[in-house]
Amino acid sequence: MSGLLFITSTRIGDTVLSTGVLDQFMQMLPRAPVTVACGPAAAPLFLHLPRLERVHAMAKRRRGGHWLDLWRATVGRRWDAVIDLRGSAIGWLLSARRRFVRRRWRLEDSRHRVVELGAAFGFAPPPAPRLWIGEAERALALRLLPPGGPILAIGPTANWAGKEWRADRFATLARDLTAPGGPLPGARIAIIAAGSERERARPVLEALPPERRVDLVGHSLLEAAACLERASLFIGNDTGLMHISAATGTPTLGLFGPSDARHYAPWGPRCAFVRTPQSHAELTGGPGFDHRTTGTLMDGLAPATVAAAARALLEREGRER
Repeated sequence: MSGLLFITSTRIGDTVLSTGVLDQFMQMLPRAPVTVACGPAAAPLFLHLPRLERVHAMAKRRRGGHWLDLWRATVGRRWDAVIDLRGSAIGWLLSARRRFVRRRWRLEDSRHRVVELGAAFGFAPPPAPRLWIGEAERALALRLLPPGGPILAIGPTANWAGKEWRADRFATLARDLTAPGGPLPGARIAIIAAGSERERARPVLEALPPERRVDLVGHSLLEAAACLERASLFIGNDTGLMHISAATGTPTLGLFGPSDARHYAPWGPRCAFVRTPQSHAELTGGPGFDHRTTGTLMDGLAPATVAAAARALLEREGRER
């Protein structure tokens, strides 16, 4: 077979949310080799994808040069199927036996991204995100987080400062949930972030009991995913890591403020979210707002509110087991 070309998002979170669609198309073409085009940050998610032929990492270039690069890399064959989540011209211009091109997403669409993506290609119910994690990553996770009691995983960073809950609040929350009488008494507390985010994660690490904290800053996306598979609960800001946690099936609580939970809440039956009293529109709609220069916009979210939501999620998990 000539292959399946899947053109997905630049950002990690959006890419994770699209993986269920990829899985559905792979089932429709069970022998086709797969080429994935995505952003460089998201490319490692596909390291262990079955039948993977190539990941084309689309580093953004001036004047759309990254699209020209993709064209050059894919034009020389007739594809069995081209699936284009970006609604680009390439989705129409490549030679293909079948093509599936998603129309551009509109801001007024209030559906969750997973629902919208599923509907765009006629999948009902919408396919849930999934990950392909290798044995090496799982073996590393076992060494980093060996058996021996519950694990609370925390994602304290985000791709811009406005979405980051303050470090001291994460530390207060972790101590509350893992204290004697808490829902995760004595739990190890694993802090997960990218290597470039270490300085922003450091205040949380330093505020936790040394004998129970686990520093997981700087691991690859799939290593982080394998560690999250072993966690009892993940709590974190609205990030790609939050969506990775949800895709592993780990109970996941997302914290929202200046982003829209209608579109980006963690997806799955073991997930929940809590947000600031102010809507994302109220937090970002002021004159001259610039996400590149703002500080945190999460101060309306109190630790007690997050702790109550975490307890409710864990209680629900206990009832459903």
